[in-house]
Amino acid sequence: MERFQKFILLPFILAASLTGLGFCYSILNGPTNATVLAGSEARFNCTVENGWAILIWLLNTNPVLTVINSQGPIETSERFTSHSYNNSQSFTSELIIHNTQLNDSGKIECSIQKLDGSSFAFLSVQVNGSLLIKNSTLIVKENTTVEIVCEALGWAPAPDIMWMTNDSLIDKSRYVTQQSQGSNDLHNALSVLTMTPTNTEILTCLADIEALPNPQNASIAVIVGNSTLGK
Repeated sequence: MERFQKFILLPFILAASLTGLGFCYSILNGPTNATVLAGSEARFNCTVENGWAILIWLLNTNPVLTVINSQGPIETSERFTSHSYNNSQSFTSELIIHNTQLNDSGKIECSIQKLDGSSFAFLSVQVNGSLLIKNSTLIVKENTTVEIVCEALGWAPAPDIMWMTNDSLIDKSRYVTQQSQGSNDLHNALSVLTMTPTNTEILTCLADIEALPNPQNASIAVIVGNSTLGK
């Protein structure tokens, strides 16, 4: 019975000892979600109370950078570096992921190697592909219905497509957009706008994903004339 009681008390004694050695620290602010374009940087901050011993950054459960209180960061890859910021009460580690790739998307975790000592966020890496309208100018006969094709290739995720005419949005009922799976986890989109122009119009196709500060665009001038084909 005495032996059993010692076994039960051991975890409590160990926990008390660790607390006495300075293990009573926690994560004050963990990383936050980020969405970036492939090839750019992604940055994550993790702030812990003073008294910490070791901080590990993980990407999709794989350790990518370790910070030791007594030594500083241990960087094993040029793609994963860090900055640190100290004050009287806390320490902040900033993980910097350079030249982000599509397969970097996933869970970013900050761990201080203790019970309830981790915090996580998610990284979304997106790819800005190409956008093309085949012709820059199209000359059509009056009262002729034409189809204008806009092609987006090599995006991640598939972009949202919109059309504008002379700086005004075109109703979605006037165009049809189809998405398809490309290679290397990339996506394509094909949007077809049907119209019967009565005057010269500048048509613009816009493709947008969250990481883009502004949508990518491609334009065509549709001119009502006597010929059916332009350059």
